Amino acid sequence: MHCFIILRCKLMQDNHAWMKERSRDLREQIKSMLHDHSDLLQTMQLIDAIQLLGVDYHFEKEISEALSKVYDADFNTHGLYEAALQFRLLRQHGYNISPGNVNTLLRTADVFNKFKDEEGSFVSDLKGDVEGLLSLYNAAYLGTHGETILDEAISFTSSILTSMLCDLEPPLLSKVSLSLETPLFRRTKRLLTRNYIPIYQEDATRNDVLLELAKLDFNLVQSLHREELKSLSIWWKDLALAKSLSFARDRLVECYYWILAVFSEPQSSRARVMTVKLVALTSIMDDIYDNYSTLEESRLLTDAIQRWEAQAVDQLPDYMKDYYLKLINNFEEMKHELAPEEKYRMLYLKEEV
Repeated sequence: MHCFIILRCKLMQDNHAWMKERSRDLREQIKSMLHDHSDLLQTMQLIDAIQLLGVDYHFEKEISEALSKVYDADFNTHGLYEAALQFRLLRQHGYNISPGNVNTLLRTADVFNKFKDEEGSFVSDLKGDVEGLLSLYNAAYLGTHGETILDEAISFTSSILTSMLCDLEPPLLSKVSLSLETPLFRRTKRLLTRNYIPIYQEDATRNDVLLELAKLDFNLVQSLHREELKSLSIWWKDLALAKSLSFARDRLVECYYWILAVFSEPQSSRARVMTVKLVALTSIMDDIYDNYSTLEESRLLTDAIQRWEAQAVDQLPDYMKDYYLKLINNFEEMKHELAPEEKYRMLYLKEEV
C-alpha cells in the first residue's frame, strides 16, 4: 500500500510537470498569434476569448500592444458586433473611449449612435443580429454614470435576447443565457472560466490551441488553489478559535472564495493567503462586536486594539484573550513573510484595523 501511494504521487508529479511544460509551449503559440495584427477583428476575438477563458494573465504585454492597434483602428464602417466588442475591450483596459465616439482620434465616428433611428431609438433591423445584440449587451455594462445611451442599450438588448432564448441553439444559447444571468463584466473570473470552457469547446470558430491551454491552465491554477486552501485549513485548525469562541462563524472557505474573486492569478498566491487570514480574523472580530460582547466589553477590546501590545490582554474578558493574542501574533507572522522593503505595509494594515 505504501509503495502504491509513492507511485501514485510520482505519477501525479510527472503529470503536473508535463502539464506545465505543455502549457509553456501553447503560450508561445498564442503569443505569436497576438503579434499578428493583420486582421484586427480576429485579434479582438482572440483577446476576448483569452480573457473569458481566464488565461489573460499570461499575455498582459501582448494584449496591451494589440489593443493599442485596435484603439487606433477605424471600426466606424463595421457592424454592431465589432463596434461593441471594440468598445468593451478598450474600456476594460482603461482606454478613454466614449460610447458616442470610437476614440479620441476619431471624434466624429459614432459608436452606438449610428445604430439609432431619427427618433433616438435603436433601429429595428438589429433585432435579428443576436451576436451583435449580445456584444452590445455586455459592452453596455461597462457604462458610467450619465451614459444614458448604454442604459438604453441594456434595456433594448436584454428584452430582445430574453424573448429569443427559445429559438437559439448551442453554443449561442449558452452564451446568451450565461450573460443574461449575470453580465460578463460582473462575473467572478474563475467561475466564468469554468462555465465558459465548455461553451467555447462547442464553438465552431474556436481556437484549439487556446482551448487546450485554457483546460491545462484551469487545472494547474485549481491545483494551486486547493493547496492554498489546504494550508489555510491547517492554519485555521491550529488557531483553534472555534473552541474558545463557540459563537463565531466558521467562514474560512467563504473568505477564501471572496478573495479568489478579487485576485485569482497564481502570482498572487502569497497575497491571497495573507488576505484570507486577515479577512477570517476580521470576521471573528465582527462576530465578537455584533453578536456576543457587551458594550463595555466592546470598548475594552477596542482600547486593546488601539494599544496593539500583548500587555493589553490583561484588561480583556477571558473569552477575548486568546483571540486578541492570536490576532497580534498573526500580524507578526505576516510581517516576517514580507521582504525588508515591504514591511512598512504592516503599519498601514494595523492602522486600518
